[in-house]
Amino acid sequence: MTLIKSISGIRGTIGGAVNNGLTPIDAVKFAAAYGTWLQENNPNQTLTVVIGRDARISGQMISDLVISTLSGLGINVVNLGLSTTPTVEVAVPMENAHGGIILTASHNPKQWNALKLLNEKGEFISGDDGKRVLEIAEQEAFNFAEVDDLGTVTHDDSYLEKHIQAILDLPIVDKAAIEAANFSVVVDAVNSTGGIFVPAMLEALGVKNITKLYCDPTGEFPHNPEPLPEHLTDLSDKIKETGADVGITVDPDVDRLALVCEDGSMFGEEYTLVAVADYVLSKTPGSTVSNLSSTRALRDVTEASGNAYFASAVGEVNVVTKMKAENAVIGGEGNGGVIYPELHYGRDSLVGIALFLSHLAHKKMSVSALRDSYPKYIISKNKIQLTPEIDVDKVLAEMATKYAHEEVDTTDGVKIYIGKEWVHLRKSNTEPIIRIYSESKDLDAANALAERIMGEIRELI
Repeated sequence: MTLIKSISGIRGTIGGAVNNGLTPIDAVKFAAAYGTWLQENNPNQTLTVVIGRDARISGQMISDLVISTLSGLGINVVNLGLSTTPTVEVAVPMENAHGGIILTASHNPKQWNALKLLNEKGEFISGDDGKRVLEIAEQEAFNFAEVDDLGTVTHDDSYLEKHIQAILDLPIVDKAAIEAANFSVVVDAVNSTGGIFVPAMLEALGVKNITKLYCDPTGEFPHNPEPLPEHLTDLSDKIKETGADVGITVDPDVDRLALVCEDGSMFGEEYTLVAVADYVLSKTPGSTVSNLSSTRALRDVTEASGNAYFASAVGEVNVVTKMKAENAVIGGEGNGGVIYPELHYGRDSLVGIALFLSHLAHKKMSVSALRDSYPKYIISKNKIQLTPEIDVDKVLAEMATKYAHEEVDTTDGVKIYIGKEWVHLRKSNTEPIIRIYSESKDLDAANALAERIMGEIRELI
C-alpha cells in the first residue's frame, strides 16, 4: 500500500494501515487539515468549498468522508458529484467559493485515489500553502464545529452545462466551422467522467457523428488510464473500423488530452498543446509557456509566428506562475495538458477539444496532415542510478559548466540546448537518480544524445 503526502495534495492506494494507504482516517485527516488551513486564511467567515470527483470505484466513499469532514468543521460544501478537474476549477470562482477539492488520482490505476487542493481562484494551491496544510495534518490541529454550526451540503449538477457554455462563449471557439466540417469522432473516456463530459462537449460543438468507446462511468478502467500510445490500441482500431476523422481520449479526470489520427496513428501527446497553440496564436498573438521537459516544437511554432516562448519548471503550478508572469495567451505541458487562461488557469481537455477542432475545421486537412505540418521531434526518457553519497547538485552544476558555451537553463535542474536538440537533467526528490529527458529529430538520435550525456555524468562521478 502507498500513501504519498505532497504540497499538492494526498495520493494513495485504497486500504491498508493508517498512514500507509489512503484509508478513511487519512482522507478525514487531510480534509480536516485543508479545511483548517482555509479557516486560518479566512478568519470569522462562513466558508464554502466545491467538491467533485472522477468515476473511480472508491470515489463515492472518499467523497462522503471529505464532505462530512468539511461539514463537521462548519464549512459549507457544493457537491458537483461526478465531475472533472477543470470543471471543479471553473466552478470555484463561479460559486465565489473559498476553495475546492478534486477527488481523483488522475492517470493512476483504479486502486489509487487522491485529494487535489484548490485555492479561491480555482487554481492548485502554492507550495508554501501546501506545506502549511501538511503541518496542520501532522499536528492534527483541528477544531470541529458545534452542532448548531455544522456546514451545509448542496448538490449541484449544473456545472457540466456551465463549463461547456463558458467554452462556447470563447471568441475563438468556432462552433459554426466545426459543425460545417461534419467531423466523425471516436471517444475513449476510459470509463470515467470523460464519458459524460466529452460527448456532451462534442454535441454542443455541433459534432453529430460520435462513436463512444469506454464511456460508461463505472470506474472499471478497461486499460491503463494514462493516455499513452501503448494503451490506445482499441481506440486506434475503432477509428480505422469506423472511418472516423479523429480519435479523442482523456485521462480519468479529463485534464489530459490525446488525439489519434484518421489512419489510427498517434497525433502525439506532446503535440496536443502545439496544435492548440498554433491556432490560438493565429487568432491572438502573444507569448507561450510549457515546462522544461516538453517538446521544442512549441518554441518553434511560437517563434515562427513572431512571438516569444518561455519555459517553466516542471509542474502545473510552475507553468501557471510563468504564464502569469509572461502574460501568456496559451500554455501547458507536453502530457496533453492545455491551459487556456482566457477560460481559467488549469489543464482542461474540454477547451482543448474545442480549440483543436476549431483549428482542424479552419485548416481543412486531415489530422495526420496537420501533425506532419509541425516540426518533428521525439523525446527519450531515461535515468541514471547513483549511490546515496553522491552530491547530485554538484554533478548537475558541473554539467551546466561543461556546456556553458551552449544555451543552458537552470530553472529546474539543468536543461542544455544543443542546436535543435536538448537534454534535461533533473534529480529525483525521493531516490538517488538523475532523470534524463532528451529530444531530437528521431528516437535513435534522442537515445544517442541521452547515452552521451549519461556517459559524461558517469565520468564526473
